[in-house]
Amino acid sequence: MKDKTILITGGSSGIGRATAVELASRGARLLVQGRTPERCEEAMDEIRRSATGAPPELLQADLSSLAGVRSLAEAVSERTDHLDVLLNNAGLTLSSRQLTDDGFEKTFGVNHLAPFLLTGLLLPLLRRSPAPRIVTVASEGHRFGKLDLDDLQNERRYAMLRVYGQSKTANILFTVELARRLEGTNVTANCLHPGMIKSNLGRGNGALLDRVHDAIGIVLYPFFKTAEQGAQTSLHLVASPDVADASGRYFANKRPSRPSAHATNPETAGRLWAISEQLTEFSYP
Repeated sequence: MKDKTILITGGSSGIGRATAVELASRGARLLVQGRTPERCEEAMDEIRRSATGAPPELLQADLSSLAGVRSLAEAVSERTDHLDVLLNNAGLTLSSRQLTDDGFEKTFGVNHLAPFLLTGLLLPLLRRSPAPRIVTVASEGHRFGKLDLDDLQNERRYAMLRVYGQSKTANILFTVELARRLEGTNVTANCLHPGMIKSNLGRGNGALLDRVHDAIGIVLYPFFKTAEQGAQTSLHLVASPDVADASGRYFANKRPSRPSAHATNPETAGRLWAISEQLTEFSYP
């Protein structure tokens, strides 16, 4: 990883932060996206202390806005003429239906449309690297969220786990279709399940639900992975030579895994791709 240029979204907390710390210690040149200023600065202090190569750089951006995604892509392009790895790590889950600035259901917007657009915008930079990798953090939660392509904005009904699962299904379908479109090029695309992680995912949904989150954590966290343990599959897909030729795959515990059939259906993947291009007003190069 020495001198490899890597962009990590959601790098200010959780497995994104743990991944960034480890990659910085291996000598990578890191561009770290985060949203909250205080959390970003705290994370960057730790990432900088671990760095053995070029100083890591913070790119503050709000991925709940397509303008924010475009601004992030521009910032990356201003700082480098190539990109070796794009790690789409940022994600959220919400207890109630909220909208992005662009009018999209927020979980779908942040977890799927943002990495879809960002990857497309950065694809020219990725193509300039000798062996570029696109890695997207999905989840086993996809098994609870079969996509309804006629209600991607979840206007008819909203259930937190189902909506989160749908966004993770979208991550896998995106990876499947992206890998198909990249066949014959030097770019690979894979996705992963990090495991059940001790993290803040799911917090920030109100005081009552935060207390429920913490109470559940007291019971279950002894059985969960730490952020450092959860980062291992991300690190494997980013750095290991063992997966240099793998593309279009879903991994768990650093091994290929089989997702639900609804997350790999090529017709669904193609339709989601077309809808995503329409919603983001962006066509892949």
